[in-house]
Amino acid sequence: MDAAPPGSGSIDGGEARGEVGGRHGLLSGHGPTPPPPPWLTGSAGPAHRQEQTVKPLTENEIRASFVNTSRREAKQASLPPGLESLDWEKLDVLGWVDRSNPQRAYAVVPVDDEPVGFVLRASERTRKASTMCAWCEDAFATNEVSLFVARRAGAAGREGNSLGTLVHADFSCSTHVRRMPNGMEGGLDPLALVDRRVAELRARSSAFARRVRDGS
Repeated sequence: MDAAPPGSGSIDGGEARGEVGGRHGLLSGHGPTPPPPPWLTGSAGPAHRQEQTVKPLTENEIRASFVNTSRREAKQASLPPGLESLDWEKLDVLGWVDRSNPQRAYAVVPVDDEPVGFVLRASERTRKASTMCAWCEDAFATNEVSLFVARRAGAAGREGNSLGTLVHADFSCSTHVRRMPNGMEGGLDPLALVDRRVAELRARSSAFARRVRDGS
């Protein structure tokens, strides 16, 4: 499911910014910045509550979290390296590349306090220009960003529908959002900016995971 040519998908104006979705593939980019979610502003609304870091997971829990694979595929999936020593308190997204197949990757993202895992495939198209990650939006770490495509869960996936996004190839988004801002970014309260980055990473990644899970 390679990225479709321009015009073959429809621009999504929902929860996740910068995604173009459609049947048999999609291309992900960046669109206008949406208004802050209600849980950031304190306003009322139907938005989902703020997500947290990834909770410590066992091998079986990781395999059980996959929503867009068969049971056999989940059983055969590779696991993140160093699972026993991960710093879970600083992981908003758990992502890793399959050691036996660099084109295949996995991610587990908290959605409403439940882990939602999904398999992704890296696009074979080479990106020569620097690109911003659609999850963490670090404006300075733009060289190692890849287009990943996930088959939607359920009937939508069986019909060939997929969802894609631009993400750091090593899924290091949690590290990037915790980077202390430089003088151009931080303003008067750099710690507040870090907190906002973390919250927005959780919102964007969980929105993507929710759409893969729900087939929407």
